[in-house]
Amino acid sequence: MASLESITPLGLPVVPPVIIWILAFLGGAAVLAFGIVAVKIIGAVFKIPLRNILGEGGSADFSNAYNIYATLLTVSTAGLPVALSKLVSESYALGRTRQAHRTFRVSLSVFLVLGVASFALMWWGSDLLAGFLNNPRAAYGIRALAPAVVCVGCLSAFRGYAQGRQYMTPTAVSQIIEALCKLVLGLALSMWLLRIGQPDYIAAAGAIAGVTAGTILSLVYMAIDYLRHRPALRRGESCAPDRAILRRLLALAIPITLSSSMVSLITLIDTKLVQGRLQDALGYTLDQMRAAYGNYSACMDLYNLPSSLMVALTASVIPAVSAAVTQRDRRQSARIVRSSLRVTALLAFPMGLGLWALSDPLFRLFYRSYNAELGGSLLAVLGIASIFVCLMLITNSILQAYGRVSVPIVTMLVGGGVKIVLNYNLVALPSVNIHGAPIGTLVCFALTALLNLIAVARIAPFRLNYPGYFLRPLFASLVMAFAARGVYALAAHFLIPSVEEVSRLTLLLCVGLAIGVAVVIYGVLVLALHCIRRSDLELLPKGDKLARLLHIS
Repeated sequence: MASLESITPLGLPVVPPVIIWILAFLGGAAVLAFGIVAVKIIGAVFKIPLRNILGEGGSADFSNAYNIYATLLTVSTAGLPVALSKLVSESYALGRTRQAHRTFRVSLSVFLVLGVASFALMWWGSDLLAGFLNNPRAAYGIRALAPAVVCVGCLSAFRGYAQGRQYMTPTAVSQIIEALCKLVLGLALSMWLLRIGQPDYIAAAGAIAGVTAGTILSLVYMAIDYLRHRPALRRGESCAPDRAILRRLLALAIPITLSSSMVSLITLIDTKLVQGRLQDALGYTLDQMRAAYGNYSACMDLYNLPSSLMVALTASVIPAVSAAVTQRDRRQSARIVRSSLRVTALLAFPMGLGLWALSDPLFRLFYRSYNAELGGSLLAVLGIASIFVCLMLITNSILQAYGRVSVPIVTMLVGGGVKIVLNYNLVALPSVNIHGAPIGTLVCFALTALLNLIAVARIAPFRLNYPGYFLRPLFASLVMAFAARGVYALAAHFLIPSVEEVSRLTLLLCVGLAIGVAVVIYGVLVLALHCIRRSDLELLPKGDKLARLLHIS
């Protein structure tokens, strides 16, 4: 693997040497997984104090602007990186390096055009977009994010090319750079703006400006890394013309974009619907609506953590399975698909059920200034929903790798349609109100994941044993969840006389004890029930040694 630099073009250290060493040691999915875990930790460090700084109303404005950004970004870039990584992976599998490089150049041009178009819409249409969400105060944040969509588009091209080459390190490093910049600048700007007397929605825009700055610096890093480590091109190799490459890219990217965009588009419609129904059907004022949605958006930060870990796995599954299919290696493709499903179950079940079991204390721990009773109940439902999101993501990747790119579109449309209907009716009920949003989310992704699993079983050219993949991890996770809840209740009984008066340190001690016991119980049960196989661990660096150490066959 190529050596890494921990210095930016400006001469500033960005990534500690120990992280560089770790990334150099790891390979493939593990590198990307490490980067994503690091990014999510940094993101949590950013979002949790930020939401406490901004309060419930400012938090809603921040999330509204980010939902607009995420939707436009997904529409303009979601499918192309996947298509690019697939085509690049296929080209390298066939030894066609020049073809792979030309595909990257065409993709970069397309990304740039789409990014500029998205920037124009966010910058000059910010008021219209904010009005669409029934929250005019989100316009400032939308404008602050507009330049980021251009940079991330170009970033996606570089990352898609690197992932297609199975070279995950620059992607991981660039993500860490982006997250660190967001953390430092975003928090600093929001705190400064509030300190000088600016309202919470202006402070939210300041926090978002840190995101934009992070994408710019990350793009600079990726571009320099590409220039320094691009592979030598073979002379005399024939390449398809740009127009033919573009047609193939779009043929792959458009269905994937439609599939990926479904989640963002449904989230955007969901935001408009929930905020609108709270005001129109229940009579909430703008500030009351912002407070309620602020609690819901705070829960979403924790809810998104399990699925974020799946990004590393899904990003590696598509090129790996595509390469195996291109080489007609059915055994290898079967091994990757089966292992990815088992690993998904081993990660998704304990994380989702853990959020459900400790929803109330986790929300109280992280969001002290929010409505803990409301937030805890919302998070409990979202914790269960996160399991199905993980299953949906991995099955989407499997279907896309086998060329069935239209199937995730159909299944997401079905699930999203059910979610919209449920939210429209449930949120309008006074006894349900904002709780209708997570209920709709749970039903949506449970249905989508189920339909995807059925589709994968039908198209896979080998047998899949879903009960064998899911039942034992589910049992271990249920035991773990109830144990965590019991340990927390016992610790709270002795250490917490009153929930309203408990210190953050005491709450952290109780939650930490519950999580620690839960992790031990889950690990023991996973090994005792033989939930993981040697082939799964062999996908990880030094996995064969770990398998021997744990006596896993």
